Amino acid sequence: MTAILKLDGLCKAFGAVKVAEDLSYEVAQGEALGVIGPNGAGKTSMFNLIAGTLGASRGAITFDGQDVTRASAARRSHAGIARSFQVPQPFTHMTVFENAMVAATQAAGLREHAAERFCIEVLEQTGLLEKANSPAGALTLLERKRLELTRALCARPKLLLLDEIAGGLTDAECVSLIQTIKDIHASGVTIIWIEHVVHALLEVVDRLIVIDFGRKIAGGEPHAIMESAQVKEIYLGIEADA
Repeated sequence: MTAILKLDGLCKAFGAVKVAEDLSYEVAQGEALGVIGPNGAGKTSMFNLIAGTLGASRGAITFDGQDVTRASAARRSHAGIARSFQVPQPFTHMTVFENAMVAATQAAGLREHAAERFCIEVLEQTGLLEKANSPAGALTLLERKRLELTRALCARPKLLLLDEIAGGLTDAECVSLIQTIKDIHASGVTIIWIEHVVHALLEVVDRLIVIDFGRKIAGGEPHAIMESAQVKEIYLGIEADA
């Protein structure tokens, strides 16, 4: 399948701390890729590099056939890269609908009635339509996570970056969110999902990669990766010969 995203030798360091070191992989159009790794491994920094909020020291990023290595975050957003944040960051003084409209008008470039109709469709998809007129600051954690997803989808992404969107949720809340993400994936959106709630990832992703110290150390079929001795040692803290 055609690669929608390609990272080639991506490097980034803050002094002696390397958050990306020769990071290379491809993501196929329509694929759901899971990313795991210990805290501080460079996973969120990788998203910052892809989204353009962090500049690479070396290497290249190709998105949808175009070199976007030096492109601004705004240009990448308009090209079709959208993300959620690990800690939800809504405009708390605005309603849920107004938050969605910001993404639809500023990132997707929709106007007036077209933007309104699209936001209603997305809010229904993410289960927030009944909360459309509620202040974003009054939402529960699950609802804020769903609003993060809503805002990303209202940007009409070709590539959706999910950063620990299941973190902090109950098992029941997780099940509900997983189904929503499955539906998004089924609609053809390419997904890269960073998550510590591994069972959630395994319900959705087609492939799994492991990041440690800014490097990709493993990749492949999700269940096989989770059974790898190397992954258990580095990610789970289990000695390889245990």
